[in-house]
Amino acid sequence: MRIHLFEHFTYKKLLKFTLPSIVMMIFTSIYGVVDGYFVSNYVGPTPFAALNYIYPFLMILGSFGFMFGTGGGALIAKTLGEKNEKKANSLFSMFIYISIAVGVVLMLLGELFLEDIVDLLGASEAMREHCLLYGRIFLVSLPALLLQFEFQGLFITAEKPRLGLWMTVAAGVTNMALDALFVAVFEWGLAGAAWATAISQMIGGYIPLIYFGLPNSSLLRLGRFSFDSKSLVKGITNGSSELMTNVSMSAVNMLYNYQLLRIAGENGVAAYCVLMYVNMIFLAAYIGYSVGTAPIIGYHYGAKNSDELKSLLKKSIRLVGVCSVGMLLLSLLLARPLSVIFVGYDAELLAITENAFRIFSFSFLFAGFAIFGSSFFTALNNGPVSAAISFLRTLVFQIAAVLLLPMLWGIDGIWWSISFAEIMAVAVTAVFVVANRRKYQYY
Repeated sequence: MRIHLFEHFTYKKLLKFTLPSIVMMIFTSIYGVVDGYFVSNYVGPTPFAALNYIYPFLMILGSFGFMFGTGGGALIAKTLGEKNEKKANSLFSMFIYISIAVGVVLMLLGELFLEDIVDLLGASEAMREHCLLYGRIFLVSLPALLLQFEFQGLFITAEKPRLGLWMTVAAGVTNMALDALFVAVFEWGLAGAAWATAISQMIGGYIPLIYFGLPNSSLLRLGRFSFDSKSLVKGITNGSSELMTNVSMSAVNMLYNYQLLRIAGENGVAAYCVLMYVNMIFLAAYIGYSVGTAPIIGYHYGAKNSDELKSLLKKSIRLVGVCSVGMLLLSLLLARPLSVIFVGYDAELLAITENAFRIFSFSFLFAGFAIFGSSFFTALNNGPVSAAISFLRTLVFQIAAVLLLPMLWGIDGIWWSISFAEIMAVAVTAVFVVANRRKYQYY
């Protein structure tokens, strides 16, 4: 039975509505994980380290899709809540077309300056050519990646979360199958993994484009639009927090890689790669829930339904809290098995990874609250507060921690730094929620 944005959401209905977006985000995060598994086990540790050395930069470019999807989606949902469907469709079309243009420009600039970027990142000579190989192939599908990230939020705004889920599953399964074929069977090495990812991203980005361009049963359809510079700026401002989150995370990952390469060599970078794979999957659940609830929050904000906003906030905090405890326990339980899957072929690397995993697990106890808090303010069309939470969580606190804590505890300080940053982010989020409670009447 189809759930509409205007309904009252019980716990059951909230979980049912957001489950597709949670699974969708988890499948998206699996792309890099699958690449990493096949490259690590079939190509070798140096290409594996190189893949993860260049990947954060590529995700910075792709994160513009999150910006258009979440920021534009919040504005579209608010417009739907105001019962202006014609304007909502015009905004939807405008954000899609602009994101395609941005994707093409970023692809061309990326190809042009990739060598300079790899050198700037400080990749070792052994990793440099691998970074360039993977990056050049990946960039071919960058416009599709922006669309794929964008549609993850817009499918939900269009009241089609299940269709969005199936599109993401199709792209994810394609990635897995092609990784196995290109890397394990055809032995194309790192290039095979890159092509597997590129093709899967084209499926995830271009097929939804066709769906929304044809007559469909969703709330939105791609067509002509009236350019609205004010709405474009508002959407970009709304989505700036998601852009900041992804850009900051990628930038911080580069800093972590640099610190680990300096302190522990390529083994440290490889161990961090495993942590980031697990981190992507676990945090995807929080992000998926936040993406799934954002259109609901935006709709009721536009409809001025403060009682429903209050209900959504309380229920979400409780759900995130329960999930946080579960994730901590699960990550501690899976520390060794997951480490063995990726680096079980090297005893020294396995020991480093397992130790790092157990320390890193405590970050999952806190991460969900700040992720939801940032998304909550995006849905309320308060871009500055949302961006402030993201900026502090993913950049300021983490940079401070990764630079200072290793001075006290060496390599263990790097593993503890994420937890430190997440604790500080939760405190900041709580301050913003309390400070804005009267303005939005949600508490």
